[in-house]
Amino acid sequence: MSDATHTGASEVPNDGSVDDTADEIIDTLRHWVDDVVVPGSSALELADEYLTEMAEQMEAFGLFGATIGESHGGLNLDHLTYARVIEELSRGWMSLAGIINSHLICAKLISQFGTAEQQDRSLTRMATGKLRGCFSLSEPDSGSDAGALRCRAVRDGDEFVINGTKMWVTNGERAGIVALLARVPEGDASGSSGITCFLVDKTPGKTSGGITVSRKIDKIGYRGLETVEMSYVDHRVPADRVLGGDGLNGAGGIGNGLRWALAALELGRINVAARGVGVAQAAYDAAVAYAKQREAFGKPIAKHQAIAFKIAEMATKLHAARLMTYDAARKADAGERVDLAAGMAKLFASETAAELALDAMRIHGGNGYSTEYPVERYYRDAPLMIIGEGTSEIQKLVISRALLADD
Repeated sequence: MSDATHTGASEVPNDGSVDDTADEIIDTLRHWVDDVVVPGSSALELADEYLTEMAEQMEAFGLFGATIGESHGGLNLDHLTYARVIEELSRGWMSLAGIINSHLICAKLISQFGTAEQQDRSLTRMATGKLRGCFSLSEPDSGSDAGALRCRAVRDGDEFVINGTKMWVTNGERAGIVALLARVPEGDASGSSGITCFLVDKTPGKTSGGITVSRKIDKIGYRGLETVEMSYVDHRVPADRVLGGDGLNGAGGIGNGLRWALAALELGRINVAARGVGVAQAAYDAAVAYAKQREAFGKPIAKHQAIAFKIAEMATKLHAARLMTYDAARKADAGERVDLAAGMAKLFASETAAELALDAMRIHGGNGYSTEYPVERYYRDAPLMIIGEGTSEIQKLVISRALLADD
């Protein structure tokens, strides 16, 4: 990728808020993406083959511990640097960022709400990537309406017995720990509907105890990683694996699961916004490079006003999406409430990625519809970000509620 076509993904003004170490991380990652990910991603993606070697390299970079604290061996990256990391990965292949996202949402739940024993038991191994985590909320009949989940966990002595089916679980098969949301009947009295987060230990693979990876979900995009359905049939989990402890009414985690999950998803929304920026950057770079070399009517199509104006619009939307994403990340780093900023960033960046992917296809003409060019992949990957971590409609609901709330 030449400097002439690349607009500077992940670059931020060095106003004192960005340290040299962060820039070094991004620079190393950018070279790896250009040299390894971009050349190797299309073949793996079209075959829907798991990105084993790339995942191992991300382990070596320490990315599975990106937001895990240094006390547990993680990189402890601030939100802004983390957003830049996700942007770079997504510029090469958006599926790379998906593996990290689900894993780190699980880790954030443990680090923010887990007991000291739960943190010590899992976070150090998660930081290395040797213990993979996943986050499991969605169900066949429960997506945006997370409070309607049916998966149940019934206490039986010092254990809980879990029954239910979960959908759209990234890392589900390879994970060794699942942050699972289930309804505990005894928690209903607290007014929380008893939704509780369990840290479910499992052996990586298709079966473990009462857990079965019942099917792999085929997708039009977001390929090369596992997205699965998982079934729980009388699966037993020790009571000490209730996130935050098994106490009621604020003395533990029972009934707090949904509230805690929504807090952790704020990191996920910054992740998805950054993914949108990365995919939009890749689409823009591809469009500019093609427009400069493709000729029509005796000159490169970039010199035709219709194409030049389209590129100007693409660059403007891309810049706006990046600024909104970085703004949400900075607010998170400052300890501010970020539901509004993260919701806006996720909404705008995901929609921008979809728009720019289609614009890039149009600039490529017939070639954009061919698998010989990467723009068709951006077009297939982008809709996932409009749906995942809360649809655009849910983001508008979050945004409007924040804006119209009574003081």
